[in-house]
Order: sequence, then C-alpha cells, then structure tokens
Amino acid sequence: MSKGRLEAFSDGVLAIIITIMVLEMRVPHAHEGERITLENLRPLVPVFLSYVLSFVYIGIYWNNHHHMLHAAKRVSGGVLWANLHVLFWLSLLPFATGWVGENHLEAVPAAVYGVVLLMAAIAYVILQKAIVRANGADSILARALGKDVKGKVSLALYVLGIGGAFVNPWISVVMYGLVAVVWVVPDRRIERELEGGAA
Repeated sequence: MSKGRLEAFSDGVLAIIITIMVLEMRVPHAHEGERITLENLRPLVPVFLSYVLSFVYIGIYWNNHHHMLHAAKRVSGGVLWANLHVLFWLSLLPFATGWVGENHLEAVPAAVYGVVLLMAAIAYVILQKAIVRANGADSILARALGKDVKGKVSLALYVLGIGGAFVNPWISVVMYGLVAVVWVVPDRRIERELEGGAA
C-alpha cells in the first residue's frame, strides 16, 4: 500500500469521527407551550465545549499525521497496523466527548476522556517508531523527532490530567487544554528537516 492510500484512509476515518461527534449534539427542545430562547441552549454548553476540544484534538492529529507521512518515503505492514491502532483510540473520542459533556465534567468521565487521549498519544508514538523503522534511523522523521521532549511532556500532562480529575475535574481540563495548545501548530521539527533536506 502506498503512503497516499494510507493517508487517504486515515483522512476518511478522521472525517467520520468528526461527523459522529457533531451528530451527538442534540437539538434543544422547549417544553410544550414554552417559547424557544437562547436559554434552551444552556444545557448544551458543556457538550459544545467538549466537542470543541475534541475537534481541536482531531485537527491536531490530522495535521501532524499529514506532516509525519510527508516526511516518510515508505510504509510497511507494521506502519499500517500502528496507524490502525491510532485510529482505534481516536474512534473512541466521540464516546468520551459525549460522556464528559453530558455529565458536566464529573471525575470519572473526565478521567476516561484523558485515558482515551493518553492511549491515542501512546499509539501515535508507536506509529512514529514504526515509520522510523520502515524508513531508517537516518530518515527525515528520525532526525526530526530527536529525543521527542514535546511528546514525552504531553504524555506526562495526560497522566496528570487523569489523576487530577479525581481531585478537581477542572485540573484535567487545564492539562488536556495545555497539551492541545502545545500541539496546535504542526510539528515544526519535521518542516525544518524537510527544508534542510531540500537545501
């Protein structure tokens, strides 16, 4: 399989995940005889905010996945399975998003949301390693990743967020949001290596 087909398949799965998440947001209804007002939207605020964070995360994975595959020359069977592993965990994000949103940020749903994010991040690290293995230790991706401090810090923040959910669920929101801020810009390490290789 070419890396183009792998990327197209992943794009399709991520698009479906986003579609499922938006379909989970239910249209508010007024009680019989009651007028529809903006107040009817109030119960949807936690659901909407959890959707926004999850949408940003899917965008981060899509963007960085694209950059990573752009740096790869070839994919192997191991890369295909590792890619499916990432998509598996991301496919659980609509469930976790809906649960945390509908339960107004209670401890267990907030922790489960973090577990899904943590497992997706671990799966992404495994995918990176599989791509490096398929392309060689001197490949663009291998050079770009280096010690991957950014990735390791992200994993630590997820763990803190999961544990923090049982102290105060807002700790988990801050931790998960912090990781999103760190990754919202595509990984510049890969861009630098690609530009350096082209020079």
